[in-house]
Amino acid sequence: MADLSAHTAFAEKACTFLTASPDPYHAVENSVTKLEAAGYVQLRKREAFAGKLKPGGKYYYTINRTTLVAFCVGGKYQSGNGFKIIGGHTDSPNLKVKPKSLRSASGCIQLGVECYGGGLWHTWFDRDLGISGRVLVRNENGTVVQKFIKIDDPVARVSSLCIHLQTADERSSFKINKEEHMSPILGTQTVLEKSAEDALSGGSDDPWRSGHEPLLLKLLVDKLALDDVEQIADFELNLFDTQPASIGGINKEFLNSARLDNLATVFVSIEALIAFSTSDALVEDSDISLVALFDHEEVGSQSAHGAGSPVMAEAVKRISSALSEKQHELDPDLYSVALRKSFMLSVDQAHAVHPNYSSKHEKNHSPKMNKGVVIKTNQNQRYTTNGVTGFIVRELTRKAGIQPIQEFVVRNDCPCGSTIGPIIAATTGIRAVDVGMPQLSMHSCREVMGISDLTNGLELFTAFFKLFREIDDNLEG
Repeated sequence: MADLSAHTAFAEKACTFLTASPDPYHAVENSVTKLEAAGYVQLRKREAFAGKLKPGGKYYYTINRTTLVAFCVGGKYQSGNGFKIIGGHTDSPNLKVKPKSLRSASGCIQLGVECYGGGLWHTWFDRDLGISGRVLVRNENGTVVQKFIKIDDPVARVSSLCIHLQTADERSSFKINKEEHMSPILGTQTVLEKSAEDALSGGSDDPWRSGHEPLLLKLLVDKLALDDVEQIADFELNLFDTQPASIGGINKEFLNSARLDNLATVFVSIEALIAFSTSDALVEDSDISLVALFDHEEVGSQSAHGAGSPVMAEAVKRISSALSEKQHELDPDLYSVALRKSFMLSVDQAHAVHPNYSSKHEKNHSPKMNKGVVIKTNQNQRYTTNGVTGFIVRELTRKAGIQPIQEFVVRNDCPCGSTIGPIIAATTGIRAVDVGMPQLSMHSCREVMGISDLTNGLELFTAFFKLFREIDDNLEG
């Protein structure tokens, strides 16, 4: 029996992060907390970076509080040097509360929700669901502040239809109408309407507030310790499975959790950046080591803070300009040199072979859990990997003496997903490779991966920050 004790502590740390991060707001906030504890300094995007950055420094900033850019500057950095980038995303498929969420049917009060991303929606049925997200709160002085909320109580549930009321065809194929069948139940009309009358007064004149269940607003007021429901100006809320992340398997070799795609990457990449930046290696480093975690990957990345936005190119340009020999000026030629010297690991969870559906994998490219990080290749450019970028990752594992890489290529008769890799490579010209830690049940309400692959990911990402420049400088062309 394999000894997994060396991986357990890190996996338990991951469980804590995953359970505490039910949405991109909390994922970024919890990552920022770790960064600040490691000495990272916040930058304001609306202020110039010039005069604030220096070799050996550690910094971060956020966009919309759902996208995070964190980086450290090598002690021997010079203008025109490159960026070692790990890119991932903070969002996952879920149910988002509609702008007017109040709805009822058959004596039940329900919550109007919109399906976000390509979820395995049947897995959301009969789960105990909490509510989390961002609330805009109006203060007495007229200012509006953002507050994050996480309600762990199982306040909502999407119930399935009993087998006795289904036809034979319905039993054999569970088909979902996302508009009609995915509305969670909050309670019964008789109970909730009486409770709302007793609990609330005022606020019903506001057109926005009148579109939501009064007791939902009251729940937000109580959780945020507000004085009155009228302080709630707006919100962005989503539902999440309240079951915590856990270590499972008969030998405790698996991590079971929601949102492994892609919060496992978020967790490991931030841990790797902190480990590198707090070591002696940063003093001798000559590049920028950067982690960029984007929102909206699950819906195409085309937003003001998704991977299709200017965020990545802007980060390279602003950081390079702030560190240039002439502040506020960046030689266009040196900027092009920096782009050519840069490299990105596009990291998104990979598909482990499923023992019950092994025919869905190409037989020579069937990654297994607890066997290492996966390089993902697709010649139709759904992934960015090519011969050179794939070689660099394999060389990293060889030089670092860590777990070898696994390979994934989708079958010719199956569709292929994609990542932020092709988007960023096309918009910036930065070389990239697609990799990921293998898992099962991707886009389910509950997913699973091997705990040793968290360690494998940490070792690979840390090796990337430490060894990439040496490998790239010895690579022709």
